[in-house]
Amino acid sequence: MTAALEITNLQAWYGESHILHNVNLVVQPGEVVTLLGRNGAGRTTTMRAIMGLTGARKGSIKINGVEAIGLPTHKVAHLGVGYCPEERGIFSSLSTEENLMMPPQLATGEQGMSVAEIYAMFPNLEERKHSQGTRLSGGEQQMLAVARILRTGARLLLLDEISEGLAPVIVQGLARMITTLKAKGYTIVMVEQNFRFAAPLADRFYVMEHGQIVETFVASELDAKMPLLTELLGV
Repeated sequence: MTAALEITNLQAWYGESHILHNVNLVVQPGEVVTLLGRNGAGRTTTMRAIMGLTGARKGSIKINGVEAIGLPTHKVAHLGVGYCPEERGIFSSLSTEENLMMPPQLATGEQGMSVAEIYAMFPNLEERKHSQGTRLSGGEQQMLAVARILRTGARLLLLDEISEGLAPVIVQGLARMITTLKAKGYTIVMVEQNFRFAAPLADRFYVMEHGQIVETFVASELDAKMPLLTELLGV
């Protein structure tokens, strides 16, 4: 089976700063994989490097077997990748529905979710479809940021800190969303600080420190790895 995402010896820079050092990571189709690590460990940079949003990159990033290391960001997206950055990027002057309709369908051969399907998954967004982007709560903005990439036909989702700063009831809703998307066959890579949110959802975990992968394990090993995670993450 071809991996949905295969990163080999990835190095990345911001200007002169060498951030990622030989990162190796594999995500199989339909998996939920979580990148754990303290702030500054290189997790967001890994996401941005996949999308071509860092400075120089070296190594290999294969998306469904296609080498993407030399591609510009819009070409990476056309390989079926949806990136939901931490800052969400909701357009304040547009309504919820206008924000939702903004990205084009990707020519990936995969049909994006219809607006009806999205509203079924996120009933809050349907209620607020005429509201301006900035009038939405933080949780609604986060739902909109994820919903927007589901419309495009992307099947590999890169989700950066989607639970950060949100009320527990909203976080529970996001957890249900990830479970639903996994059941529909989406492949998800999450960067998460909220360990309690990420732990029950992920099939596998990678732990980053100083721009390197220092540990990887599967969900069934989680209990045995807790002492190590406490040391590495302070969870």
